[in-house]
Amino acid sequence: MDREIPKEIRNKERNKKIIRFSAIGVGCVVAISLLISFMRTGVQQKDLILSTVDTGTIEVSVSASGKVVPAFEEIINSPIHTRIVEVYRRGGDSVDVGTPILKLDLQSTETEYNKLLDEEQMRRYKLEQLKVNNQTRLNDMAMQIKVSAMKLNRMAVELRNEQYLDSLGAGTTDKVRQAELSYNVSQLEYEQLRQQYENEKEVSAAEYKVQELEFNIFRKSLAEMKRTLDDAQIRSPRKAILTYINNQVGAQVTQGSQVAIISDLSHFKVEGEIADTYGDRVMVGGKAIVKIGNEKLEGNVSSVTPLSRNGVIFFTVQLLDDSNRRLRSGLKTDVYVMNAVKEDVMRLKNGTYYVGRGEYELFVQTSENEIIRRKVQLGDSNFEMVEVVSGLQPGDQVVISDMSSYKNKNKLKVK
Repeated sequence: MDREIPKEIRNKERNKKIIRFSAIGVGCVVAISLLISFMRTGVQQKDLILSTVDTGTIEVSVSASGKVVPAFEEIINSPIHTRIVEVYRRGGDSVDVGTPILKLDLQSTETEYNKLLDEEQMRRYKLEQLKVNNQTRLNDMAMQIKVSAMKLNRMAVELRNEQYLDSLGAGTTDKVRQAELSYNVSQLEYEQLRQQYENEKEVSAAEYKVQELEFNIFRKSLAEMKRTLDDAQIRSPRKAILTYINNQVGAQVTQGSQVAIISDLSHFKVEGEIADTYGDRVMVGGKAIVKIGNEKLEGNVSSVTPLSRNGVIFFTVQLLDDSNRRLRSGLKTDVYVMNAVKEDVMRLKNGTYYVGRGEYELFVQTSENEIIRRKVQLGDSNFEMVEVVSGLQPGDQVVISDMSSYKNKNKLKVK
């Protein structure tokens, strides 16, 4: 017959079961927590680039793209419509002042120039002939004036004689009147000749000036053609490098078409372009930094285009070290134009994460093995630092490396 188990034994067994199940439950919870902790997304410490928020000064700048070009470049154009006869140099050759570069067909131009030289000589002879004719005519009139003056003097003497005879009673009133009339007529003729002489002098002088002016205009046209003919002898205007040449012998070239380019490849400048929304921040004389790899070259904005083209404004940066060994024609660069200074602001190192003023979500390190996402307001920047408006405090460690692959994570473990 079965005996009833004592109550003390039943309580003891029950307590053992409770303890056993409790221990199993706690163990499961710990195991699950460890598993979740192990499986949680993490990032390698070596893949993180951290920047410490500090306080200081920021020289605010706007970024632009640029291209290195020779500081001096001259395009040589054909001054006439002709063809290329000979080529003396190749692209990349060094040329000095007056070095022949290529030869153009100048036969027709030289013939026309020689015809104009003959015409110039003919015009000179005609001008000299006009001068001699005018002088001869004036000399004849001057002689007539002298004769008229002598005749007038004789009439005056005759008038005085008749007046004297009339006063003695030996003459007549009619003779006196006749002498007076003759004297007055001679005087009018004399005055008329003098006036004609003065008028003829002015007319001759004006005519000569007109002819002389026409001759000078023709000589200027001739000098212009001589200059064109000299320019057609394609020579280097200065010491430089021949960066382009039309080397197609026999090719037709029109007036004003490009046949060669020479450049000074020992000195350079940077041609930059920036969106016209930032155009008011780029001014002549402004400080600029040109980055070529890790090297920074200082310069100043020397010119800015007054109008935008396709939403872009173009400007030129004159470098302080325009012969730096890193400079190469055609090299693409980053240009930062300084336009303001902000003092005593929180700042963070610049990086690929920054694309302009606004709100960002950046990861901030809270402990040695954890980073969390935080909303941060960023302001102006330069090529080194970014202004922190809010969301961070001095001393915060902020991840500035690319974290785009973790855009859906708010917390990451640092391994």
